[in-house]
Order: sequence, then C-alpha cells, then structure tokens
Amino acid sequence: MTDHVVSVENLVVRYGDRTVLDGVNAAFNTSEIRVILGGSGCGKTTLLRSIVGLIKPYSGRVRIFGREIADMESDEDSKMLQKIGVLFQNGALLGSLTVAQNVSLPMEMHTDLPLKLIDEIVRYKLAQVELPHAYGLFTGELSGGMRKRAALARALALDPPLLFCDEPSAGLDPVTSAGLDTLLLKLRETLGITVVVVTHELFSIENIADKILFLHKGKTLFDGLYSQARKIEDGPVADFFLRKESD
Repeated sequence: MTDHVVSVENLVVRYGDRTVLDGVNAAFNTSEIRVILGGSGCGKTTLLRSIVGLIKPYSGRVRIFGREIADMESDEDSKMLQKIGVLFQNGALLGSLTVAQNVSLPMEMHTDLPLKLIDEIVRYKLAQVELPHAYGLFTGELSGGMRKRAALARALALDPPLLFCDEPSAGLDPVTSAGLDTLLLKLRETLGITVVVVTHELFSIENIADKILFLHKGKTLFDGLYSQARKIEDGPVADFFLRKESD
C-alpha cells in the first residue's frame, strides 16, 4: 500500500484500433499540483477521464486513495467518488439553475444535510472562489471567468481532497486566467488538496505546476519537477516550452 493519492500503472486505452494511451505510469502525491501536458492528441484528457472512471482502460489499472477504479461498482464507490471534484472544460453548469442551486446539487444528492445548512455551505464555497455576489445569478448572466469559478465552487462542494481540472483557462483572457491560477494556488494552500490540471497554457503551467507529466504519442516522455523539464534542451518537451519564447 502506497500513500499516493493517485496511482496509474501501465495504463493502455484504445478507441477501436487506435491506441491513445500506451503503458502510462504516474503517481500523484498529497497537496501537489500536477500538470498533465503535451501536444494536441497526446492523450491528456483521455488520461484524466480514465483516472476519474469515465473511460474503462483496455489494460493496466488506476488506483485512487489505494482503491482500484475498476472495482468501483458498489455503494462504497459513491463515497469514493465524492472525494473527487472535477472542473470540466466548459464548466458544465446547468443553465436553468442559479449559481447557488448549481453549487448545492452535490450536497442535495449525496448528503442528508438540512437545506439551511446547505445554503450556508453554498455561500461559504462561493466566498472561497471569490464569487459571493453571484449567488442568485443564472449561468447566462456570468462571464467566462465567473462561470469557471462557479463550476469550481460546485466541484468543491463536498470538500474533496482531490480536484481535477480539464483546461481550466480555456477561453479566458490572460488576466482572468492568471486570477484562476492564483485561486487554485490559494485553495491548495488553505485546503491541502491535490490538484491535477490538464492544460497547454504555458503561463498557467509556469505559475502553478509543482510537477508535470508530459505525454507524447500516448506515452510518458517526462515525469518530474517543472524546473527539471525546463532544463531539457531538445526533443518534444523542449519544443513545447520553446513556444513561449516564439509567441
């Protein structure tokens, strides 16, 4: 038994005859921000979806908090999944509900808390993501950055120790994106959560990454400290970061 929050072992994922992930190994530790990156089509989002159980692997295994995802078919599985928060790329908020109603959904579905207490927690979660003023707004009234923060509040509603973010900066301007990076750092510091981020945004990677997992053609090309990755002088990893100098 390891103390890894997430452990990926020899993971192979196929879509028909196409192998998307080919023997990927990784381990994520408590309270770190791990960024999964690589070129388009390298398997970043597929890896994230495999870890959270949305995709069944062809072979290999994924463990979260020491438990194998493939075994999660009981009432205990629901409790396990409540330890995971997911911030989807488009936010995935329900447009017919207010922000407060969106954030309250996980608590209404998975707890027996009284509505008054749920409402207090909703207000607290919105304050955590610096969005208290959006309590009664509908998602159509939110800017892109506000929508991401509201979705983040919902992802944190059940106080998960593990948070996955799929392209959190997608569609955001640089200032709003930097604000979201700062918020993720603050949440990691105050809550001690492990954050796994899929992104290709160079400035976000520089701002938030403790370690990176670099995928190339479905394989792990680099797994280690961000500072070490920046010392690589040639190959796909170096080419990826050189985009910053050429932009």
